Amino acid sequence: MESLISTFHVDAGLFLAQVINFAIVFSILYFFAFKPLVKVMAERSERIDKSLKEADEIEQRLAKTASEQDEIISSAKRQAALLIEEADKRGEERRSELVAKAKEEVGLVINNEKAKLAREKAETLKEIKRDVADLVVAVVEKVLAEKMTSAKDQELIKKLVK
Repeated sequence: MESLISTFHVDAGLFLAQVINFAIVFSILYFFAFKPLVKVMAERSERIDKSLKEADEIEQRLAKTASEQDEIISSAKRQAALLIEEADKRGEERRSELVAKAKEEVGLVINNEKAKLAREKAETLKEIKRDVADLVVAVVEKVLAEKMTSAKDQELIKKLVK
């Protein structure tokens, strides 16, 4: 072992100091760089998962609303058919009045449901846009805050002005 140490000129004191220095540098990097970075990445993953879950919920609500709309339309059509049969029994004059009334009701129900669906869709899109905008702003802030120097800042300003 002595010959190996003397051959490679290994100094035990220097080696021990290097090991201690490595441990100090590693600890500093771990606590001030790696650990916060892992935390930020985990939070971002959670936000992305939350956004995906919300998007799935929105899709489910839209599908549910569409099925409810179909159900309401079919229900309205059934009601209209019943009104038409009843109008036939009462006579030709009464029949025309009931048919007009049924058609008007169906039109109102359909228009109301279309308006409701459009409002819900617009609200959902606004929520999604707001969430995406928040995520983009957070990412841009993080990227710009970490790597911007005054020279890079001036270069970015020149590019944006052109």
